[in-house]
Amino acid sequence: MENKRFTLQVSPSGNLTNLILKEDTHKMNWVIDASYLKQSGYEEQDKLFGNFSVVVDGKRLTNADTAPVVRKDEAIITVTYTFKQVEVNMTYDLKQAEDNLTWNIMMKNRQEKEVSITDFAIWSSFSYVMYKINDLDMQTNHSAAVYPSISNDYTKLACVRRSNEAPHLGMYQTKGQTLSVGTYCAYHNLFFESVSPSLDGLLFHQLILAGGYPEGFENTDWLYNKTGFTLAGLGEKEWEYKLESFKDQQDFYEIGKTKYNHPVFEFQPLAIAGKYYDFAVQLPATKYVTDAFVEHLDKYGNRKKVNIVGKMKKTKQGYNAKLLFRDAGEHKITIEVDDQYLDSIILNVMEPIKTIIENRSRYISNQLFNGADSENPYSYSPISNQGESLGKLSLVLKNNLLGSLNDKEVQQVEESCVHYIRQKWFENGDFTKPVNLYGDFYRCMDFEYIAHVFYLLSQFDEDVLQLHKPDTYLAWAADVFSLRVNPNLHETPRGKEEAQMLGVFFLYIDELLEQLKSRGLTAKYEEIHSLWSKIAQTVAQDSSTYKAAVTEHFYDNAGFGPATGALASTHHQDAANRYGELVLANIGFSNDFRAQSPDRWWEALSYMIHSLWGGVTAAACLKAYEELHDTRYLKAAYRATIGILYCYDTNAKATDTKLNSGEAASTYSIAGPHVNRPDLSRNRFGQSTFFRDGGIFTRLFTKEEETADWDMGEELVAYLDGFGKKTFLYEENGKIAVVNGSIEETEAGMLITSYAPIPTEYHFYDKEIHFISENGQLVPQVLFTNGKFRPKEQLLTRE
Repeated sequence: MENKRFTLQVSPSGNLTNLILKEDTHKMNWVIDASYLKQSGYEEQDKLFGNFSVVVDGKRLTNADTAPVVRKDEAIITVTYTFKQVEVNMTYDLKQAEDNLTWNIMMKNRQEKEVSITDFAIWSSFSYVMYKINDLDMQTNHSAAVYPSISNDYTKLACVRRSNEAPHLGMYQTKGQTLSVGTYCAYHNLFFESVSPSLDGLLFHQLILAGGYPEGFENTDWLYNKTGFTLAGLGEKEWEYKLESFKDQQDFYEIGKTKYNHPVFEFQPLAIAGKYYDFAVQLPATKYVTDAFVEHLDKYGNRKKVNIVGKMKKTKQGYNAKLLFRDAGEHKITIEVDDQYLDSIILNVMEPIKTIIENRSRYISNQLFNGADSENPYSYSPISNQGESLGKLSLVLKNNLLGSLNDKEVQQVEESCVHYIRQKWFENGDFTKPVNLYGDFYRCMDFEYIAHVFYLLSQFDEDVLQLHKPDTYLAWAADVFSLRVNPNLHETPRGKEEAQMLGVFFLYIDELLEQLKSRGLTAKYEEIHSLWSKIAQTVAQDSSTYKAAVTEHFYDNAGFGPATGALASTHHQDAANRYGELVLANIGFSNDFRAQSPDRWWEALSYMIHSLWGGVTAAACLKAYEELHDTRYLKAAYRATIGILYCYDTNAKATDTKLNSGEAASTYSIAGPHVNRPDLSRNRFGQSTFFRDGGIFTRLFTKEEETADWDMGEELVAYLDGFGKKTFLYEENGKIAVVNGSIEETEAGMLITSYAPIPTEYHFYDKEIHFISENGQLVPQVLFTNGKFRPKEQLLTRE
């Protein structure tokens, strides 16, 4: 069945099995294909597009409980499921319009007495697939990331092709209410089989039209509804979605506004308590905001609601407001349109981020450091063989370099480097002889974290360090870095291959080289500079095939993120642009700040935030902006960053896991429900929580209650080097806007207030205007006037 834009097929069992956009040269199937499941050994045929379950008066029914009647009438297919109490109809309609697909869902009560529907969930299984085969055309052009915006009356999904090459597929709600979008994960992981790539899998997306969770389930997610509904005798209830192609993020929202009356919000994902926040919404010309309010939970957990309609100023495009939030935590801003329809955004209000970072550094040093008499002397808990676990040491050092110096914290890290790290990862401390910590192999990726800790240690004055001189640690960093990137220093094929992969070292390589050169370690400088140049050149030459997108996994933002950052740093602009498109497709856009995360699934078995690799991807995206000056990268980098900070946020109230001062959790499941593990729905946790599920997790972790922050820290170091100190202006639609700060018009000019914890830099790349403070002096506000930044000696105050 087809129209001008779509070709589709519905199977005899009622599933949408094939959905192709005619304009798409790749002829991607935008829904999960039953034949791929079968050939790849997956058994999730019950989760194909259009399958559903419904609980009617306490009894669960599924589409498999009855044979559907499938009827085709020209360009309309109707699938009817008849049960004793209710009838469920699904219509796939290509006739209403030549450029979209209308998917209509109708539930009818077949009885004269009302029925209670406590759960109704339909699988909308778009092609979110990491294919088993190492074919990057399949991974990039036949797979999509799915970004939900959940709203009372305006829910929509953006299905973004992973290559970022249009056309993409949007789904817009036009009737009924969608309470949430859940996910289920199916995967294979061959990590311990010493196979690389080792991981493949799929996410199945589920539209929640009622309930969505097991009976009696409760969590602290107050932002989204979990209720059911009643259906009157012989009554019916209808939901409808329009599926349509779109070119890019702006087009996705413009289509929603012009064709389906969806509001378009302009909002930053982060507000700082006590600092002004700009909020705007565009509406179709015939629509009006009739009410607006903000909701949040106070520190006692009480729900507060403040009306802001009086602050909303009408503009040509819609409405805007300047808001001020006093309490930290998630805030939901809701507008009412035409006295009838509701739409919302969810942003995070945080206390000063500097406080969070300082508390984190103190916690690592006071709570996680194991002394000389411990079972693992001079280590930091939790104990791990993976280099990622050393990121927390780098964070402690970076915080002490940028903030007030605590000699004890630095000296603890020094003891760990000398007495623990060197001895654990290298035979007798010999940097040319790595230890096989993973059975019969070692990971080259571990060495880049070790080199970073050594490098940061080398930046402290001699009178702070106790065991060696700063240049000794700089030499150690150079030696370990050489092992990381020189294939000739490895004997195994795996070692040689991994040595040539990019990693997080793109974050600090330029600094390391500059220090080696300026401090006279010339030979080491020449060796590393040569290796680094060769790696970057090779990745650039191979960029047309996206070779660096493959790491231990078939397709991974731990590959294409660092590739983008490295290529941008080494001024390979064309190649950086090529990989950068993968990064842009990887970073979500949504009405919920948490769903703007870099897209990954295997740490949570769900659409998720992963602190480390999300943060590294965000940092790479920012480096791409600074080299390419394409505002898409700036906005995406910032969106991604705010979700990462949520993993450290001690004021979050919509997640079951509450964090005490200095605590952190590496993983956040964006999806609700998390169908594999409902208890993890919209919750923070560490991967060790999967220990009780068995399988590979029992070999990765020793117990379920291991701390949730073992692989955290490196991303905050990256943050401190980026948005941690930088605020950006850019031009859009003839207006100046800000990222990582706020703008206030004053008589003296534009007052720019930075949200950075270490505010030292202000950049306006569109005009090539820059301000960097002298000697790292903190400058929390600047005036932008007459085409220049100038520091404000005294902060302006407002009544």
